[in-house]
Amino acid sequence: MKPDDAQLLELSGRRAAGIARTRRSQDARVLPAELGLEGRLMRRLLGSLGDPPLRVTLWNGESIFTGRGNAVAGIRIADRSALLKLFINPELYFGEAYGDGSIEVDGDLVKLLEVACRGMEHASFSGTLRHLVKSLDRPRSNALSAARDNIHHHYDLGNEFYRLWLDREMLYTCAYFPTPDVSLEQAQVAKMDHVCRKLRLRPGDAVVEAGCGWGALALHMATRYGAQVRAFNISREQIAYARARARAMGVGQRVEFMEDDYRNISGRYDAFVSVGMLEHVGRDHYGELGRVIDRCLPRNGRGILHSIGQDQPALLNAWIEKRIFPGAYPPTLREMLAILEPQELSVLDVENLRLHYALTLEHWLRRFEDARERVSEMYDERFVRTWRLYLAGSLAAFNTGNLQLFQVLFARAGSNDMPWTRAHLYGQWR
Repeated sequence: MKPDDAQLLELSGRRAAGIARTRRSQDARVLPAELGLEGRLMRRLLGSLGDPPLRVTLWNGESIFTGRGNAVAGIRIADRSALLKLFINPELYFGEAYGDGSIEVDGDLVKLLEVACRGMEHASFSGTLRHLVKSLDRPRSNALSAARDNIHHHYDLGNEFYRLWLDREMLYTCAYFPTPDVSLEQAQVAKMDHVCRKLRLRPGDAVVEAGCGWGALALHMATRYGAQVRAFNISREQIAYARARARAMGVGQRVEFMEDDYRNISGRYDAFVSVGMLEHVGRDHYGELGRVIDRCLPRNGRGILHSIGQDQPALLNAWIEKRIFPGAYPPTLREMLAILEPQELSVLDVENLRLHYALTLEHWLRRFEDARERVSEMYDERFVRTWRLYLAGSLAAFNTGNLQLFQVLFARAGSNDMPWTRAHLYGQWR
């Protein structure tokens, strides 16, 4: 049963009281007397975010400005219901209202989201209500029975959709930019080489990949480095695409694409690879992943985990979890290492490619906007707005450091088969 405006107003009033208590000792400014109740609620919300430089215009013509200097962007709120929901749970309802058009943004959406990200880090929301709201934002399960539905929700939207804004190889993970001015296509090839060089792949190596996307990295490892690859994925659309590419390239004997869950990986391999899959595993299943890695790596085996992450443990933004990535969770570095430690696997190298992901997202967002009309024809305008906000919000999160991109290289404890320096990463070592 959806709450009506009266219930929302009551909840908002309780939250406003909590915010007022937390801010009273810090901020003695008096709210403008001419603002009505809704304007004062909006003013309190902006205050709780640290008074970001924004201008908000309500449906009744009231305008609220906070911060110093010029506003980085303007927000127009269409009705009372949108405001009250935003006040109760901004992380969830800003996305919902932007998607349905109840909130419009004038100006730079990415800059607006950046100041919001910074404000949320130090938000002074009412403790009790805040914990109550967050307790309802629980990620969906990633148990074996549910994982396929979660992946289908995002990755099986249609290959044509992703082809509109990804690179030619259809890589949907962080690129690696040797210099900031290289093309997205060049940066994605450089990323695959960066991964392969970290693993020191040699002709004839047996490699297993957990979560292979549209197959580009598996095909790269086989064709450029001579590896024998088995790649696992539970997205039907992606696996069909990858198999078709392998047939067209004539490498079906060297690359096997399995439509199966990573938990069902069997056999022994020289290298374990996971690029952009760990975010979908879920904290409750890290032990399962660690045991998979342990059973498939021999004494001299090595592996790499490449994942979006964060510095402090926190649930993924509730709106993104609901609309974009059900069941997703970005781990901290400590949580990533906890996958390896019980299996006595040694960490050899850790690299943070946060700014590389921000630049990757700049390319994706630009290409997405160029394809906006076609995306709208394929789906609808709400879909366009939802994905624009997701891409822009992700870019803002990487720019502000709310999200990280960790690459963790590991090997069996006691293995001395490792390079003396990192020189092999930045030149042709083969």
